[in-house]
Amino acid sequence: MHERSSVAELAKSLRGELNRYSVGGRLPSSRALVERYRVSPVTVSRALAQLVAEGLVVTRPGAGAYRAEPRADTGRTGDTSWQEVALSADGATEPAPRAVDAAGVLAALAVPATGVIDLSGGYLDAGLQPERAMGAALARAGRRPGVWSRPPVDGLPELRSWFAREIGAAVTAADVLITSGGQAALTTTLRALVAPGAPVLVESPTYPGTLAVARAAGLRPVPVPVDADGVRPDLLARAFQATGARVFYCQPLFQNPTGALLSPDRGREVVGIAHSFGAFVVEDDFARRLGHEDAGALPAPLAADDPNGVVVHVSSLTKATSPSLRIGALAARGPVRERLRAIQAVDSFFVPRPLQETAIELVGSPAWDRHLHAVSAELTARREALAGGVLHRLPELALPHIPSGGYHLWLRLPEDLPEPAVVAAALRAGVAVSAGRPHFGAEPPAGHLRLSFAGVTGRAQIAEAVRRLRTALDDVRS
Repeated sequence: MHERSSVAELAKSLRGELNRYSVGGRLPSSRALVERYRVSPVTVSRALAQLVAEGLVVTRPGAGAYRAEPRADTGRTGDTSWQEVALSADGATEPAPRAVDAAGVLAALAVPATGVIDLSGGYLDAGLQPERAMGAALARAGRRPGVWSRPPVDGLPELRSWFAREIGAAVTAADVLITSGGQAALTTTLRALVAPGAPVLVESPTYPGTLAVARAAGLRPVPVPVDADGVRPDLLARAFQATGARVFYCQPLFQNPTGALLSPDRGREVVGIAHSFGAFVVEDDFARRLGHEDAGALPAPLAADDPNGVVVHVSSLTKATSPSLRIGALAARGPVRERLRAIQAVDSFFVPRPLQETAIELVGSPAWDRHLHAVSAELTARREALAGGVLHRLPELALPHIPSGGYHLWLRLPEDLPEPAVVAAALRAGVAVSAGRPHFGAEPPAGHLRLSFAGVTGRAQIAEAVRRLRTALDDVRS
């Protein structure tokens, strides 16, 4: 059982037992709770901390935990209906209302209930995360002189240099800004490049987080279809011509959700088209450290061969490490870099120095390459297990492309399997899957599912998930 599930279950049990104790009454000792519930001391400590945060329990160092004084109920409910008018009134003065639809993002961040297999997540399972290496890096970072001092606004020079080397020889540390993960970098970029109400071209289908950022900023996402080789240049040129857009967002490497790989020739064509229209290409290179063993040599980032500053490059360490190592980078040349820098400084000042120091220690250690090789091998094995299970046990689901990187498969549903019904039936059967609809900026051509193999515990769980999906599909058709 996952630690987070154990903590939640223990907290629930203790919460239900609190009425057995009078206010100020002492709860059983931590040792007694460990023995009674057969959990670890860490689980007990975290469960008690949760109850303390809820105001139900107080702890006294060296004495134990006690039932807290109940908080007084004021009985005031208030009336917040006025906010509906206030939040929608901007539509009368702004070109586009800033409706925030984070459904796709929140679905990816949701923690499935106990017993539900997670094929919807966007991060590595705890067993694949380099927890020991990150812990050692954090400890070393904590001993660095000045670790708690204010870092440069642009980020620590060593970390900026590392990201620049990863992108390519044409990019220097002076081009790089350190960000709080890839999502923050995308938010900064779209705010910097696109005015409210203006169009922004996006791949179709695409990453739901980008659609959410664009809509929250009052932008108009315009979909440009992709095929097995990435975005179609002919349709991209038409979209620039028809809309007057000045930004195109794409994921050239193992695109989310299709897994498509943009070829170098097509990548140069995309950059050339954008340049001819006086537009930027926002390159989201989220999956570069998630290549599979059969991926071969990966194409260089679009930013690696861009002397004219067309490409704004976004990358991150988070996907290959842990959801909480929120370290990313923006790379850009020319006046746009200063605008990016200014907006990031206004929004967040800087990325915390201890986190940057930890990242430097991690990527500079021998454990880093070992971790990337281990992740590559395991993702390859999991992809094969899930793809094989789909092809053999779920043949009605079309799998047009098996990616050589990333952590998901993109499946097309037949007409007799409605997407909402399949997602709901899968959850009833005990497996969480991602609906396809949030990946589209306009009406989707068909129902789809995205199945992630990164957040499961291993191949045995994948086999069980496929079995449950079979049950779910049969349930929808019955």
